[in-house]
Amino acid sequence: MFRALFLACILLLGLPARTALAQDLQPILQDNAEEVASPSRSSVEALIEELVATGSPEVPDFLAAWQDRGVVRRDGDGLFFYGDREGGSWQLTDIDTGADAGTTENAAEIRPNGGVRRVIASALVQFQLSDPNIAARREALESIARRPQADQLQPLRNSIEGEEDPALRAAKERLANRLAASFGATTEVRVEAIEAMSGAMDIDTRAALSQMLTTEDRIADELPEDANIARVLEVGDDLTEAEAYLRLVDEGLAPAPLTNDAIRAALEANIDNGRVGGVPVGQLDDPARREEAYAALAADGAVPPLVTAKDRQEALSSHVFFLEYDEPDSAVTDAAREALDGIEARVGVYQVFDVGLDALSLASIYFLAAIGLAITFGVMGVINMAHGEFIMMGAYTGYVVQQVIPNYTASLIVALPLAFAVTFGAGVALERLVIRWLYHRPLETLLATFGISIALQQLAKNIFGTQARPLTSPSWLDGAWVINDVVQIANIRIAIFVLALVFLALILWVLNRTRLGLEVRAVTQNPGMAGSMGINPDRINMLTFGLGSGIAGIAGVAIGLYAQVTSEMGSNYIVQSFMTVVVGGVGNVWGTLAGAALIGILQKGIEWFNPSNTLAAQTYMILFIILFIQFRPKGIVALKGRAAGD
Repeated sequence: MFRALFLACILLLGLPARTALAQDLQPILQDNAEEVASPSRSSVEALIEELVATGSPEVPDFLAAWQDRGVVRRDGDGLFFYGDREGGSWQLTDIDTGADAGTTENAAEIRPNGGVRRVIASALVQFQLSDPNIAARREALESIARRPQADQLQPLRNSIEGEEDPALRAAKERLANRLAASFGATTEVRVEAIEAMSGAMDIDTRAALSQMLTTEDRIADELPEDANIARVLEVGDDLTEAEAYLRLVDEGLAPAPLTNDAIRAALEANIDNGRVGGVPVGQLDDPARREEAYAALAADGAVPPLVTAKDRQEALSSHVFFLEYDEPDSAVTDAAREALDGIEARVGVYQVFDVGLDALSLASIYFLAAIGLAITFGVMGVINMAHGEFIMMGAYTGYVVQQVIPNYTASLIVALPLAFAVTFGAGVALERLVIRWLYHRPLETLLATFGISIALQQLAKNIFGTQARPLTSPSWLDGAWVINDVVQIANIRIAIFVLALVFLALILWVLNRTRLGLEVRAVTQNPGMAGSMGINPDRINMLTFGLGSGIAGIAGVAIGLYAQVTSEMGSNYIVQSFMTVVVGGVGNVWGTLAGAALIGILQKGIEWFNPSNTLAAQTYMILFIILFIQFRPKGIVALKGRAAGD
């Protein structure tokens, strides 16, 4: 592994590989035996360069062992070996061949000091950053990022040219700019690196720029001319007078103010013949006389002087409070501030875009969950509280299919139509057995479907238990679509969004291009007239309820791919589904889409401003919707037709 790596390093150093590969390490070590045995930081670099020039593929192993104190020197002949301590003897390994060199009790461990080890570590960086194994290169880069040092900059730059992986190459370039910004030899080099960093938005870059802008609170009689001042603090605006004076006291620039308890204790300690500082004790209840007594004691040197308001004002006016950059170079801090402000502005824009994507994803979920309810509620006027349980039935159908078909892609293809069939049948059964007897009786319908909802939840617990069941998405839905360091969206969310678009198109086609859709729209607008035209409203109601239930089943499969499949999962979406239908407009597909978009955007927007309290976000959202329907009771897209006002 190191041979290919070392060839890359030879090319970087401009050495001829054929000549370099001809030498062993031991002769070089013997020529520099004292330097190897007792290395110093000032001279070890020359020795390392000589070792690298040998072209031996063992150089990285030797440097690593030397750094970790794994090299020993045999007393008899002075040769160097890799040594492992075993009891009272050393197990030796030949440095050039890696062969077993026997054991000895007479060997000295080479123990380079901390400075030498850091020089060796810097030399090893070049090898590690050019390792053929991408995992080793990535680990080396992460190691540098954790503990950046000035001597790592040049090896890092040398490794960029030969880096084949685009992502790792970009990471190396970003880290090289960070190192140059911190450790560049001149101001121009540092500013140029900072300007190159301004195009990135990753957290590490922002943290590095913020580190350059760290400040320290300072106090002085006047602003120092040679200081890199970030900001002058105004007393009264940036600091209260009390805070500013306490800072003067902490710095030893002003006497500490006395508390009332301290003044009282001082007066009590200096009572003499019923008087304190010439003031009778009986008159000390008067604040003015108390201050007079204390002033008299202070004049005699018996107590510390009292700090008056005038004293505080004089102390504050004679000092200036300011923030001073830890970085002394103002050109560097100016460039860092400009770069960071530009990055933060772009991050803010992309964060809004990211919230928009999340809102769009949530809206697609709400649309899938509510579209079936919109059809049944709009056509039939039935408040189906068991709609969430049809979502739950669809999710459990997907789970059962995955137990039979272990291939997740195939099981998903089977689960979607099967979930529709199962929930369609359950919806038809519910309509035929319960709903049809309760038309035009909304309270009884609500109570009946609520009871059925509870019964279906308990049935699911009896069959599947109370533990959440996994509904695993195919591997091609794993991961996320990463636009940049700020914006990304899970692939499963994208798939649900696409599924919502597909169902939107399918439902629009069914309602507008098929006979069933024509009959559904006719029954929706005027059931009596539709019946007189030969349409059977009872049959249309049954099919409509089954269609809405079937769509809920498909929504359950989609939701179950990223949410927990439990018996209560449907109850998490029933409230949002009703809100979506009511806000969008009852019985209208486009209204449901608009309602889902409004609720999704509203919920994510409120969560963005208050991310730590999702319950508050839902509460604000419900309050907004209550106000909304006061001004637009028919929803965003109101139903048109003769029966629209019913």
